[in-house]
Amino acid sequence: MKPILSPAPPPAKDGFVVIDARGHRCPVPTLKLRRKMEALQDEAGFILWANDPMAQIDVPHFCNQNNYVLISTEVVDEAWLFTIARAGR
Repeated sequence: MKPILSPAPPPAKDGFVVIDARGHRCPVPTLKLRRKMEALQDEAGFILWANDPMAQIDVPHFCNQNNYVLISTEVVDEAWLFTIARAGR
């Protein structure tokens, strides 16, 4: 059974693409992030919403291993909001 999700995430900030992975268990949030980053090479940054507690470990590790910058991690409405940028942008 999927958890009840809070309202839709807010629109993207300028230059950031929103990825809503709430309701998915790891490694799916990180896989969604990877696929979107590969598909949208020109985008400077991404905002990932996830509510699986393992995302707190998986997303920073993914960023570290792939030379991305984890700008911030916030808790919003029982979900984690990760703001990620490509290194050197």
